[in-house]
Amino acid sequence: ANQNELLSVRLGLVLGSSISRARPLTTSRIQSRVSIAAVVSVAEPGRRKRKCLGFLVGERGEVSIMSMTVMRPARGCCCHFNNAINNCFNLRYRRTLKTPSLAAEFPFVAVASPPTRLSLSLRRRLLTVASSSAATMSSSPSYDKELAAAKKAVSLASRLCQKVQKALLQSDVQSKSDKSPVTVADYGSQAVVSLVLQRELPADPFSLVAEEDSGDLRDDSAQDIRARITELVNDTLSTDESSSSTLSVEQVLKAIDCGVSEGGATGRHWVLDPIDGTKGFVRGDQYAIALGLLDGGKVVLGALACPNLPLTSIAEVGCIFFAKLGSGTYMQPLEGGPAVEVHVTATENPEEASFFESSHVLTTRNSSQKLGVKAPPVRIDSQAKYGALSRGDGAIYMRFPHKGYREKIWDHAAGCIVVTEAGGLVTDAAGKDLDFSKGRFLDLDTGIISTNAKLMPLLLKAVKESLKEGESCSSSM
Repeated sequence: ANQNELLSVRLGLVLGSSISRARPLTTSRIQSRVSIAAVVSVAEPGRRKRKCLGFLVGERGEVSIMSMTVMRPARGCCCHFNNAINNCFNLRYRRTLKTPSLAAEFPFVAVASPPTRLSLSLRRRLLTVASSSAATMSSSPSYDKELAAAKKAVSLASRLCQKVQKALLQSDVQSKSDKSPVTVADYGSQAVVSLVLQRELPADPFSLVAEEDSGDLRDDSAQDIRARITELVNDTLSTDESSSSTLSVEQVLKAIDCGVSEGGATGRHWVLDPIDGTKGFVRGDQYAIALGLLDGGKVVLGALACPNLPLTSIAEVGCIFFAKLGSGTYMQPLEGGPAVEVHVTATENPEEASFFESSHVLTTRNSSQKLGVKAPPVRIDSQAKYGALSRGDGAIYMRFPHKGYREKIWDHAAGCIVVTEAGGLVTDAAGKDLDFSKGRFLDLDTGIISTNAKLMPLLLKAVKESLKEGESCSSSM
């Protein structure tokens, strides 16, 4: 505590402002060289990267400041920076780099003697970095009200879906043009989420990228289904104290049609899959209501309601996973209750890892075999897999759809941030981050894989080898 306090005072003198968050780095390798070491991490708005400023205060009062960018999650920043400093002081590493100092590896901002006697030019250089970092910190939106609205929306939509699933009627299921089953719950869920978000956030411009539209429902033959959906939506919203008026059929259809936005790299866009895992829903298995928010093309929050996924207690079923940029991932009972922070598994041994699979089983299982995974695969419908992965139920998730299939952003937006904020990674088969800024579809390499940071390099290698073998087999046939 004394070191943190002293560090804040020293940095305040240097930067001309108070430092509210300084985390000490404890490492034996650098203790003989510095009296105080700390890292201040700064989340960049809408980005999965985190800017870190490392402050080293030497025994004679000299101040060294360097910056580096590390991948999220936030709680890993200190560890990343710690390891980087250790590497720089490792003599063998220095010989490899052919450099006697940290400056060749990191962009040094300044190295100066006692903070109180800094030259004007050095002070200006320090203030430039500090001001930009502080501005980034202070200008970052909190997204608190948006997250609260998202949780409320998926919770209410879950009530509607549960009601339908308990008394699933054959007339509740029809076919869309892409041949996947869709239910009145699918449409009703989208209407509820759309209406709740607009009601809870009336001052915000509303843009929703969603799976459904009312085209099929406006057909004359769908009159009974329209009436059923409208009844379900009104019944569900009536359980919320802030809802008072009864909606007409046309109002419900308009709410569904709010989901026609194309998204993109500018502005804010909600991304919704009203029932992810429709086939699982119809079978009475796992499904999810998946809602995310894009800001500047980046996922900044997600709420994932999994009505049939058990909590840690087997007796209680139904949970919501929610995550906000830079704040971690939490899980709470669907019907309300205390939220607990969850984390992906820390397993490093592939033999101890279990995995979820989805589509193109051959590539998934070949990859797991090359990785050395011994546990049998677990098949779960929907983005409930992302939720299960975020709390450590499994270590790996792989998805390899058939050739020509284009992934939709609503199938991954909420799940992606739930996993990454829990300490995991989500990439395409080439190891690139998923890009949600291109509209309604993801442009990615072959498939999607997710695991923890320790297993990811091994998994990427195994996937690459499996895909290469698959291409060789195809060309020889």
